[in-house]
Amino acid sequence: MAKNLFIQAIIKFIVGVVLVGLLVFLPAGTVSFFNGWLFMGVLFIPMFIAGIVMMFKNPKLLESRLDAKEKEKEQSLVVKLSGLMFLAGFIVAGLDFRFGWLPLPKAVCIGASVVFLLAYVLYTEVLRENTYLSRTIKVQENQKVIDTGLYGIVRHPMYAVTLLLFLSMPLVLGSAWSFLIFLAYPFIIAKRIRNEEQLLEKELDGYVEYKKKVKYRLIPFIW
Repeated sequence: MAKNLFIQAIIKFIVGVVLVGLLVFLPAGTVSFFNGWLFMGVLFIPMFIAGIVMMFKNPKLLESRLDAKEKEKEQSLVVKLSGLMFLAGFIVAGLDFRFGWLPLPKAVCIGASVVFLLAYVLYTEVLRENTYLSRTIKVQENQKVIDTGLYGIVRHPMYAVTLLLFLSMPLVLGSAWSFLIFLAYPFIIAKRIRNEEQLLEKELDGYVEYKKKVKYRLIPFIW
């Protein structure tokens, strides 16, 4: 089981590196794209480290994070929209560099990289607090409501962190046009959250009470 999980994780990681690399560097028309390499580094090095830690510390969590097959129709649409956003955003970032449409200052790219890495630290903290997290919408056996730490601030800290991660991606790549594409993400994730909460209210004991305790879904004092 552990060996199969390790092989599955490595294959998905390699496929991810190759796919993102092609989406970024092919439209750029060159591998001499500093922001492209910067992005690949801040994205995949922490991901690799987090995967290794989960492999040894919590393989069940790693297995659930690798499972991306949504069964809910509405959530499947959300996944497809997100995929389309990434596809368009990465390609446009490469084209932006190639043709010099609207490049961002290097200071913005470096600052965005710092934000991305800090957000990844928060991502690992969310995983530590809630070992029931999976990439698909479902309630697991013996799952309990988590209401401490970041879950005491907003009901969906993982999605809040992905806002920082995903909105900083096009800035790391140095593309203002790509950033405009990624601005679709808050609307996509809001749709996912609404549908997910309907499921949790029905199937997760204590979630209705948790909603009364923690008022905000994603951003404190806003929503």
